[in-house]
Amino acid sequence: MRTFRNYTLPSHNLLSILFLLTFACFHGHDVQAWSKEGHVMTCQIAQKLLEPEAAHAVEMLLPDYVNGNLSALCVWPDQVRHWYKYRWTSPLHFIDTPDQACNFKYQRDCHDPNGVKDMCVAGAIQNFTTQLSHYKEGNSDRRHNMTEALLFLSHFMGDIHQPMHVGFTTDEGGNTINLRWFRHKSNLHHVWDREIIQTAAADYYGKDMDLLRQGIQSNFTDGVWSDDLASWQECDDLSTCVNKYAAESINLACKWGYKGVEAGETLSDDYFNSRMPIVMKRIAQGGVRLAMILNHIFGDPREEQGLLAAT
Repeated sequence: MRTFRNYTLPSHNLLSILFLLTFACFHGHDVQAWSKEGHVMTCQIAQKLLEPEAAHAVEMLLPDYVNGNLSALCVWPDQVRHWYKYRWTSPLHFIDTPDQACNFKYQRDCHDPNGVKDMCVAGAIQNFTTQLSHYKEGNSDRRHNMTEALLFLSHFMGDIHQPMHVGFTTDEGGNTINLRWFRHKSNLHHVWDREIIQTAAADYYGKDMDLLRQGIQSNFTDGVWSDDLASWQECDDLSTCVNKYAAESINLACKWGYKGVEAGETLSDDYFNSRMPIVMKRIAQGGVRLAMILNHIFGDPREEQGLLAAT
């Protein structure tokens, strides 16, 4: 597995300054990923499922000013992707698959627009997981910024579970399919990134995102997904598991994202009601699986070795 970038670990103060400057520059701009709310919920779900050793490691890696709250920085990779220093990370947020193929093949699909291999969200998850696996080596490996690796991994585990992030090449995962969401202009990618989440929050939770997140969690703790939780957490080999997550997304994109949608039309209640449970389930799966990976990385070294055997 290739390493995308080598750079030294800056201080937490520098990361804080970079975050604040980035937020000031990009606040209000459209970003092509789970919305801020989607990423925040994914990371909140994951952090609540961390075992003590992993929870401590995550807290140690986060800058002091977020007070141990991983979700406060889960949107950071979107905010820096167009900065010169981080421009190389832009292709890592998605996977473009052949139009209408409706499947994912790593060797065929995981590359950037110039054909550079491993430069996609599936490759990025493997890469940053491998980087974080050096955490317990202390200061012996200074090549990678462990804090940034944590933020990228957390963000990309959200991205790979957003079905339209593993979409068709020609329409850029639905970004060029312009339409209307109820009464306002949007596009198919943005519908899955943000519109469905915000509509669900407004219609059922009084726009309270924390209540929405609690509703999602209750569905896998003692609700309709509780019998599926154990299977979501299963992973003996990271490469195989990440490929599975990407395959799930393109399958959902074909069956539920693209199906029956034409450019210029209006999507409303029928589309929302049938797709909303899928979006919520993918946020849940992303959070559960992120926790599983972090628990492997920062927990029992024997489990970590098994997870990373093929990377």
